Amino acid sequence: MRYNKAKGRGECMNPMIVDRISVITGEERAILNGRKSIDRSLYMDGSRDVISGEKLLEKGKLIAIRPHTRFIAFPEHTHDYVEMVYMCAGETHHVVNGKPIALHQGELLMLGQNAHQSIEAAGERDIAVNFIVRPAFFSGTLPFLGEEETPLRRFVASCLTGENEAGYLLFRVADIPPVQNLIENLLYTLLEDTPNKRGILQMTMGLLFAQLMNHTEALQFETQEQNALISVLRYLEENYRDGSLTEVAGRLHYELPSLSRLIRQRTGKKYTELLQEKRLSQAAWLLRNTDKNVDEIANAVGYENMTYFHRLFQTRFGQTPRQYRACK
Repeated sequence: MRYNKAKGRGECMNPMIVDRISVITGEERAILNGRKSIDRSLYMDGSRDVISGEKLLEKGKLIAIRPHTRFIAFPEHTHDYVEMVYMCAGETHHVVNGKPIALHQGELLMLGQNAHQSIEAAGERDIAVNFIVRPAFFSGTLPFLGEEETPLRRFVASCLTGENEAGYLLFRVADIPPVQNLIENLLYTLLEDTPNKRGILQMTMGLLFAQLMNHTEALQFETQEQNALISVLRYLEENYRDGSLTEVAGRLHYELPSLSRLIRQRTGKKYTELLQEKRLSQAAWLLRNTDKNVDEIANAVGYENMTYFHRLFQTRFGQTPRQYRACK
């Protein structure tokens, strides 16, 4: 895998990559010569406003890239794949599910399969690249999100892999060098004919997802409710030992009943159930990865009653904590 010098906002990626994806294409030349609308035959089947992966992916391929076509507006459409739009330079202006989004250099927009998107005409120096990804590709990326199964991991993973099909994720990550380097590595691998390309791509995408999971503060969801939920799940990650719903409601300026209802509607679980999930998953991680005794671990994750902790742990994992550790 190829790693690059860390870049900050305003710095361009590898000039070789930018040069290759900014060449005026035949499609763009036709637009500059007077074509007034997109050539639907390049993107869609028949009259449906659905961009088809069959049109953009070689047979048998699960992932590809395509420079965004400039100089013309794209009318509203959906995709039958997961799309990631990355701004290499300049900016593009989108409307996704009725909401305007300005995507700036170094930022990443991820679209579920049923998200409705339109795009304003981009200029010559507005260089965006579209990742076309079949959902099956993501099966090789999830192991990189870590072995600890938590409510935050589950929620973000479902969005990243397109299970949240009608929504979008917006990552304002221009100032996060590891994310920038991994996206550049994805582009480089897709542009070059390298051995074991799929394995390298899945590994790199997995590492990218892991980094994005570590920077959920840079993540913007479609709605205020989704953003509030991710804040609650982040709070749980950091305050599982002694955090409270009352405290997080105060931080988010929510009425307690409203936030409780939102959590239940969006996750199917109460706050206390999510808290218990996080505590037990953390306890399991500590059992596998540290030499702390069981009582120390129970106390570290917020349980003072050892009998209660043992009962909850065995219910969740089908083993006592000591049996679980012995099988690691």
